[in-house]
Amino acid sequence: MSPLPPQVLSPLDGRYRAAVTELGEYLSEAGLNRARVQVEVEWLITLTDHKLFGSAPLDAEQKAALRRIVTSFGQAEIDELAVLEATTRHDVKAVEYLVRRRLASLGLEQISELTHFAATSEDINNLAYALTVREAVRDVWLPKLRAVIGALRGRAEEYRADAMLARTHGQPATPTTMGKEIAVFVYRLERIAGQVEANDYLGKFSGATGTFAAHVAAEPSVDWPAISREFVEGLGLTWNPLTTQIESHDWQAELYAKVSHANRVLHNLATDIWSYISIGYFRQIPQAGATGSSTMPHKINPIRFENAEANLELSSAILDSLSATLVTSRLQRDLTDSTTQRNIGVGFGHSLLALDNIVRGLGEIDIDRVLLAADLDANWEILGEAIQTVIRAEVTAGRSTIEDPYALLKELTRGKRIGQADLAAFVSALEIGDAARQRLLALTPAGYVGLADPLIDHLR
Repeated sequence: MSPLPPQVLSPLDGRYRAAVTELGEYLSEAGLNRARVQVEVEWLITLTDHKLFGSAPLDAEQKAALRRIVTSFGQAEIDELAVLEATTRHDVKAVEYLVRRRLASLGLEQISELTHFAATSEDINNLAYALTVREAVRDVWLPKLRAVIGALRGRAEEYRADAMLARTHGQPATPTTMGKEIAVFVYRLERIAGQVEANDYLGKFSGATGTFAAHVAAEPSVDWPAISREFVEGLGLTWNPLTTQIESHDWQAELYAKVSHANRVLHNLATDIWSYISIGYFRQIPQAGATGSSTMPHKINPIRFENAEANLELSSAILDSLSATLVTSRLQRDLTDSTTQRNIGVGFGHSLLALDNIVRGLGEIDIDRVLLAADLDANWEILGEAIQTVIRAEVTAGRSTIEDPYALLKELTRGKRIGQADLAAFVSALEIGDAARQRLLALTPAGYVGLADPLIDHLR
């Protein structure tokens, strides 16, 4: 058997590439290297703005030319960095050399020694990761989560009056509406989205052990922490003044825990929708040309929600691992985070793929109101809760002397199927006030939904 030509190993880079390609703009090796170049360039500009070591501030065109190294970063730079790293065997050093080359081409050799000045690799990396993760979350992942929330909000409004039999422990229970059940997920996901949006992105720039030792050795009179803070905050990040060689990654652990939490709520959504499809509350809309089963032509499988389940589980497994491991670094530095952080994109990729499947899946289902109504009409015994509760209220009000209303209804309904006529006869014989009796006689399973409809207004 002849060997295959080189193939991608991850399905995110193969089968599912189209659904996650936007993440590659930020959470790929190239995206990381572009951010590294950005950090190196902005540090040069900061140092020269402060006229350190006899340098002069760059003029507007020189700054713009330096920043174009970042904005024009493309395949040529990717290839050049690959060649440089093959020699340096060090990714950040390769970035430094690329920036030095660009300084020479721009006629700025006089400041080339300020490239990567007093910086350890982690000074560059922690800021680059913060920039790329922040932009990936804000520009790609959160908008897709918002799309899911928007689709769910639309369904909640559409189905707000569609009564359905609820199931607690899988058994027939007090009715609800499909709209209210979907609104529960909207509310949950909105809270988490807000928490993700508010997450801090911390950065440090303080040298090999977080002490500014090399900085002070080069120029003791400068307020290096103030310059560091100005630099980090100028990148739109939150300055961390107290670190070892590495920024402590706590912000990452917090962020990935929140995204993993969103994954689990979405997983709950996917399994609920799957279950509603299974019992017929949702019909799947046939898609032209699609095949559900290789042998059973009638089938339409809920593949979108099953795919989402699997990818949410994979995403959370990766993000949970990152949250657990990134907060530990032996003494002042070890390199375990270097390997783990390269998988940030994988964790977000599986989540993004799941979000894409959920949006698509929600667009491929429709409610079966006939089945919902039939299911409710076949389960009149669920009104036992209402009847025993009304009796208790009547006893408290002095309009009834019935003892143990719960036991009375338990005897009538538990494990039994009873119909409208049975309940009407039972209610008619009860010792309760006439107003209560009339309310109960008018009650139907479809009408026993309480405030399910107006509760949806809490989403507004």
